[in-house]
Amino acid sequence: MSTAPGPALPCAELHLHIEGTLEPELIFELAARNGIQLPYANLQELRSRYEFTDLQSFLDLYYANMEVLRTEADFADMTRAYLRRAAAAGVRHVEMMVDPQAHLLRGIPLQVCMNGVAGVLATSLEEFGVSTELIAAFLRDRPAAEAEAVLAQLIASRAPIVGIGLDSAEVGNPPEGFVELYRMARDAGLKCVAHAGEEGPSHYIEQALDLLLVDRIDHGIRCLDDSVLVDRLVRERIPLTICPLSNVRLRSVDTLAEHPLPQMLARGLNVSVNSDDPAYFGGYVDDNFRLLRDTFALSTDQLATLAVNSVEASFAPPARQAELLEMVSSWRAAQG
Repeated sequence: MSTAPGPALPCAELHLHIEGTLEPELIFELAARNGIQLPYANLQELRSRYEFTDLQSFLDLYYANMEVLRTEADFADMTRAYLRRAAAAGVRHVEMMVDPQAHLLRGIPLQVCMNGVAGVLATSLEEFGVSTELIAAFLRDRPAAEAEAVLAQLIASRAPIVGIGLDSAEVGNPPEGFVELYRMARDAGLKCVAHAGEEGPSHYIEQALDLLLVDRIDHGIRCLDDSVLVDRLVRERIPLTICPLSNVRLRSVDTLAEHPLPQMLARGLNVSVNSDDPAYFGGYVDDNFRLLRDTFALSTDQLATLAVNSVEASFAPPARQAELLEMVSSWRAAQG
């Protein structure tokens, strides 16, 4: 396909942590607004911290930078900034994760983070042309009982969430510890997703499917270590929300050229492209698509397949899915 700039590929983004969209400039702006003394003298010093050796080294900075989020306005400004950039990247639907536990642990009331984010999402289609769903993600390196208590609060307050997720440090924190949390979510009619098979082993993916009964797997790149699991994922059309630049930055994959996405596509796995924590990992969805296209010479049909997968794996209502699929079809036709 042509390398000349053109309209961004319309897609759904299904693996996005809103706290991971907090750009350095906004961190300094919010710190000044809230009278917070940052441990970095300037933007250059902060940016110098963005070289990660593994997931935990990223999480340390991720949680430290969260300290600037104090008010509903802070959460709203962060959310609005992401949606503006995502719209330019071609995102037409996003299923955004928020980490309520991480804010409660800092003393930020549940309603502050939830209202700040959800208030912007309520008008995102009109303001940005992006439909949205909100997922409450829980920290797997915290006690399961704590997550259950927070979910109970979210359900009782009728928080505008479509589902729950499981994130944070994967190694040593298998899905099997959160069976009750996911039972509570399903009983409340919520969708279920979970990070599995990023740094953790392939059998974490099986646990997420068999014990948590998830609708989607976030990451899942380690599935290739188990051919029987791959066959199952293909047969059952389990969506895998792949985050290429994230995988490289966190050293799950050494270089983009070694990323398994083309192999996963060739095996018939139901994969989509997502940005995860774009402020930290070097790119939004359009950056991921561009670098994948250039690195692997992905065809127009392959790119369109990735976009179609993202739409069909979304929790968007059928009518919205149909609109999104028509956008992808129009983009495909325009490529010639």
